[in-house]
Amino acid sequence: MRYEWLLGLLLLAQPKEMTFQLSENSDGGRMAQIQREPYTLHLLDVPMVNTQKLDRLAEQIDKSIYRKPINATINDGGGIVKEVAGVRLNRRAFLNQFYEQFYAEGPMKVELPLQTMYPKVDSELLASIRVRPIGYYVTYFNSRNTHRVTNLKLASQAINNYVVQPNETFSFNRVVGVRTPNRGYMPAKVIVRGEFSEGIGGGICQISSTLFNAVDRAGLTIIERYSHSRSVPYVPHGRDATVNWGGPDFSFRNDYNQPILIRAHTLPGQVQISITSSELINFKARHVPGATEAIPEEIETNSNVGTLLP
Repeated sequence: MRYEWLLGLLLLAQPKEMTFQLSENSDGGRMAQIQREPYTLHLLDVPMVNTQKLDRLAEQIDKSIYRKPINATINDGGGIVKEVAGVRLNRRAFLNQFYEQFYAEGPMKVELPLQTMYPKVDSELLASIRVRPIGYYVTYFNSRNTHRVTNLKLASQAINNYVVQPNETFSFNRVVGVRTPNRGYMPAKVIVRGEFSEGIGGGICQISSTLFNAVDRAGLTIIERYSHSRSVPYVPHGRDATVNWGGPDFSFRNDYNQPILIRAHTLPGQVQISITSSELINFKARHVPGATEAIPEEIETNSNVGTLLP
């Protein structure tokens, strides 16, 4: 009896057999060959469709063919990389075709109706909003601290080429995402309640602070911004913007009549962030003091992570 119970568990753990197969037809379209029986209810003389299983089938096929749209970007050489449209299943059209095939004779072969998803930013838009600089800021750091440099690069890459539409709010935490080792972030010094403490993702507050000053210079509307519990060395006193996943965020809103483009780069010893838009933008710049070019002195520790690294 004990062995029969164990065998039952093993059978339940086996992967379920796929009830459909995807293929391409001669003109490049996608086809699905679907088994009829798994989606059939035998409650009456006339077979009926199990709608719950059919919904799960549509979801499975959608996941199998889904392709996320990719925005146009500006590469390191200054050229525009063209956008790529995405694709997903047109569920309503698929369900209509399924019902037609279900009550027809022969095997079910459904030509999958696809829905094109266009990216938010195309080449034409990107070309038009890269022409007029409206904000710029540079901060400095010690390039010898490799953990910090890694975090700076990851965070700057996350916000680089980001387009903020009119009336849209930009959230640093939402755009950059969670800072974890799985995403490449390294332990580096952060400030916790006035004391220096080592934490994953330490150092990215330099990116959020540099962005804050560039955004402020561009005259954009600051929505949320918090200072560290003590002064940081890479921006003037009171000009920082601390961020933490699940905690403080830096956010701003684009109240201008045109989209704005964020360009962010971590270079050897420098973080550079610029804000640009189109010639049609009606903006009012603000005065923001520049950052010192002096590189903070760091003291080596056993973990090879410097100390003055909020």
